[in-house]
Amino acid sequence: MKEQLFKSITKYIKLNAKEESLISTFWTEKTLDKGYYLLRNGDICRTDNFVVDGALKAFYINPETGREEILYLAIENWWETDIESFQKQQPSIYNIQAIKKTILLQIGYDSFQEMLRQVPQLERFFRIILENYLGSLQKRIILNKTLDAEQRYLDFVKNYPKIEMEVPNYLIASYLGVTAEFLSRMRKKIKAS
Repeated sequence: MKEQLFKSITKYIKLNAKEESLISTFWTEKTLDKGYYLLRNGDICRTDNFVVDGALKAFYINPETGREEILYLAIENWWETDIESFQKQQPSIYNIQAIKKTILLQIGYDSFQEMLRQVPQLERFFRIILENYLGSLQKRIILNKTLDAEQRYLDFVKNYPKIEMEVPNYLIASYLGVTAEFLSRMRKKIKAS
C-alpha cells in the first residue's frame, strides 16, 4: 500500500531507498467502514490522510437548512485532511466521513513534523500538494460564481471522471450546489443533446 504513497510523492520529488524506508516508518494503515467518521466537527484533526482505496466526503451541516453541504470529495490516491485543523491542532469546523469502505495511510501531527525534519525535500512535495489544492479551490469559487449548474457539471465530469463513477449522484449534486433531482434532469438533457 505504501507503494501508492511513494508513487504519488515521486511524481514531484526523487527519493532514494533509504529515504523511502525512513518515510514508511511514519505511516500507519487504517480502514474505515462505510459511514465511519474520520473527523467530526469540533474534534481536532490528528492525522494527515492518504486515500489508498475507497472514497470520503468532507461536509458541514448548513445551520439554516439542516442539509449536508459537500465541501470536497476524495478518492484513491487523493489526500483527505482538514488542513487548518491539522496544522494548527485546533477544532475542525466540518466532518469527514467514509462514503464506502476506505483504506488510508495516516501520519500523526508530531510524526509529520519529524518526517519533514528528517527528509527535508518532502517540504517541497507537500508545498506542491497544497498549491494544487489551493488552485482547485480558487477555480471552484470562480466557477460557482460564473457558470450555471450545467456548465459546472460538465466541468466536473471533464476534470473528475473517476469521482463521478465512484461517488453517489446525490453527493455530486450537493458538491455542485444543486438538488439530486435537478442533476438527474440535467444529465438526461445533456444525453439527449
